[in-house]
Amino acid sequence: MGSSAPGAGRLAALERARLVPVVVLDDAADAGPLADALVAGGLPVAEVTFRTPAAADAIRAMADRGDLLVGAGTVLTPAQVDQAVAAGAGYVVSPGLSRAVVERCAERRVLALPGAVTATEVQAALELGLTAVKFFPAGTSGGARAIAALAAPFAGVRFVPTGGIGPADLADYLGLDAVVAVGGSWMVPRDRIRSGDFQTVRRLTAEAVARVRPDPGRAAGARRGEGRA
Repeated sequence: MGSSAPGAGRLAALERARLVPVVVLDDAADAGPLADALVAGGLPVAEVTFRTPAAADAIRAMADRGDLLVGAGTVLTPAQVDQAVAAGAGYVVSPGLSRAVVERCAERRVLALPGAVTATEVQAALELGLTAVKFFPAGTSGGARAIAALAAPFAGVRFVPTGGIGPADLADYLGLDAVVAVGGSWMVPRDRIRSGDFQTVRRLTAEAVARVRPDPGRAAGARRGEGRA
């Protein structure tokens, strides 16, 4: 599953993005404006969680645009895998490791990123044919140091840490070769989405992107000594 063509392509796309906004949408009507804000902020990726009844419709609205990679999060059952794939999800994320969910993802040819934070869970994921997992909840499970420790015996496994991560933590996680991308919700606050404040979402997204992808022109200027007093 982890090495299948569709899964490998989606994982590569997440790695290029380096960040995955983890979204809770209470109203599918907000999906379009949210997608606009993410794309304008330079981050054409989203994980829409199945924590509300609006999830499937929101995924469909965002996936139909064709300009961003949309995944389904908090997927707990094979039936939810079916709903997510039918809505156009390009990858499926679970908080824990469920054989039934992983196997249904394999049947539907969609990338599965189940949660795994212990050596036992990572090894179980490997036995299911996976090479990438969600490290969740990252903040209370040892953070970047724990991922570094797990990456030593599990050299071929990649991680997407999520949960309890903020902007100040990005360098620690993204400095690890084993980390594909970091998931977070600070750039997509649920209250800002509810209130229709997508300008703030766009700004927070752009600020997050700037942290992980410094402006090439600015970096080149710094190397040449430009801008010094």
